[in-house]
Amino acid sequence: MRLVTGSLSKTVLGADGGKIAAIRTSPNFGTRRGGVRPSLVVLHYTAMATSEEAVARLCSPDFQVSAHYVVDEGGGICRLVEERFRAWHAGSGEWGGVPDVNSRSIGIEIANPGDRPFPNQQMEAVAGLVADIQDRWNIDPRGVIGHSDMAPGRKIDPGPRFDWRRLALLGLSVWPDLDAEAEPDRRAFASASARFGYPELSDSDDDREFHCLLQAVRSRFRPWMAGALDRRDMGIMMSLADAFPPS
Repeated sequence: MRLVTGSLSKTVLGADGGKIAAIRTSPNFGTRRGGVRPSLVVLHYTAMATSEEAVARLCSPDFQVSAHYVVDEGGGICRLVEERFRAWHAGSGEWGGVPDVNSRSIGIEIANPGDRPFPNQQMEAVAGLVADIQDRWNIDPRGVIGHSDMAPGRKIDPGPRFDWRRLALLGLSVWPDLDAEAEPDRRAFASASARFGYPELSDSDDDREFHCLLQAVRSRFRPWMAGALDRRDMGIMMSLADAFPPS
């Protein structure tokens, strides 16, 4: 597949799998700790007005943040950090009980302020990029997650407007049985969410901690749902935990 290039940089031959990509080199990276290979793809939105502003920040040594790729509004892809290196995009959090997500992941920043839909051409580019990364590193669809999945309460991106179901229909991520229902039980929900991969709660009776987890799950699988834990939330989480425990 040819990576689509936009206005961020000239078209050059990339180093990752011989693909075509726009290149801007960020100084904000290091080696993957312990020699681990990427097993996750973490999706973000930039929360900035334009992709150019996001790239500038992600390439600035003053901010100490980066990502492997930025996908602009028109579907152009810019590589900032080579995939073999550890970009600084995820921060604190965990997935599947494993911390240091940066060492185990490829980070994709999607240009979006967080208050609007993701254009079709941008979603197509994200899907193509995710598919390429999965092929290169043998990453399971269970390993394609959002920033909010690994850090509920601290992060909310890529947010409820991101089309997770589209990725799932392409076989790039997972999707629950939306018709599943079960009796609501906070402790059972927290336990199932941890089996699926979400960070384990320190106290499922803590209202704020539980609310952050529930919102992270809903943002991905039931966008715009509000209110207390219900039968559908419970059924969805149980179906995910049973069908897709972390690889």
